Amino acid sequence: MKVARVSLRAIQRSVEGVGTLFPYDEAIISAETDGPLQQVSVDLGDLVTQGQVLARISDEEARYLVAQQEAQLRQALERLGLKDDKDRLQDVREAPDVRRAKADLFEVEVRYKRTRELVDQGIGPKSDLDQAQARFQSAQAAYDQTLNQTRNLVQEIERYKASLDLQRKKLRDTTVRAPFAAFVKDRQAVVGAYVRANSPLFTLVKIDPIRLRVEVPERMAPWVKLGQRAEVIVEAFEGRKFEGKVWRISPTVDQTKRTFVVEALIQNTNHELKPGSYARARLDTDKIENIRVVPSQAILYVLGTNKSYVVKKDESIDVRDVKVGDRFPKEIEILEGLNEGETVAISSLTRLDMGAKVRISTTEAN
Repeated sequence: MKVARVSLRAIQRSVEGVGTLFPYDEAIISAETDGPLQQVSVDLGDLVTQGQVLARISDEEARYLVAQQEAQLRQALERLGLKDDKDRLQDVREAPDVRRAKADLFEVEVRYKRTRELVDQGIGPKSDLDQAQARFQSAQAAYDQTLNQTRNLVQEIERYKASLDLQRKKLRDTTVRAPFAAFVKDRQAVVGAYVRANSPLFTLVKIDPIRLRVEVPERMAPWVKLGQRAEVIVEAFEGRKFEGKVWRISPTVDQTKRTFVVEALIQNTNHELKPGSYARARLDTDKIENIRVVPSQAILYVLGTNKSYVVKKDESIDVRDVKVGDRFPKEIEILEGLNEGETVAISSLTRLDMGAKVRISTTEAN
């Protein structure tokens, strides 16, 4: 029979796992205003660019409301003597109504002072002074009232502006645009249907680049780092390998599975990879270890257990249960059950049993 020795081998560790592809971004595009749909421009599978029109909602009512708000604003601006909403009133006392009230107050004040002088000189009657004083006090109150009304009007104009801006936004919202370049994953919009705010219209997915999420055993946490190369194989493209890089690592471990999520980012320029597909990933690490290995032929799987047949010095067989690790093209890593330098059988394993005597072939494997 042929034998080989348990030997040490330095290897660069890699992490392998099966994961699922996810879109880089996914968004449900909803209506932001109420109204009937007048136009739907895209459908399932269409590639849209950022800012592209996806649908239009009737804007007739919104346009009327904008016109109404603009008229109210213009009317208020004219009362303050302003040309447009960009003009500012530096001092409320410069407003036309205030200046007119101030002029009236000044005229009444002059007459009051003149009447008081005449009465003081004994020329005019006391009743004229009382009337002049009453008119002066009335004019003073009217001026104060006009000043306060003008201040309120300035605040009202700011409210009109905010209301007009909101109405203009609602008018813009009647045109539904793509927030980013993506594919249409789903379409719920139908021409003629009446939609309300927050009604979903489309689902968009960005798949270039595309994400791959893989669950990695917690014991491999020190091996995985950001920026590591990821080699990805997808069943739909047999024989092809896609390359990506690790760009997200979960900070927590799933307590039920004892794994954590690693996310790789893969360029998908031709949009060949599709979200939802399964993919096998291999992550290169900088972990170098000396491991025990034996030829693949030295392990026999029997009734759920990996067994190896050690040839002792007296050429008798010692059957061992072994725990294996990574598998290589011609060798298998031994985690438990065998020691470095021991001799194991690599042929006729099915005919060997505990304590059996063997004769080693002169063409012994190394």
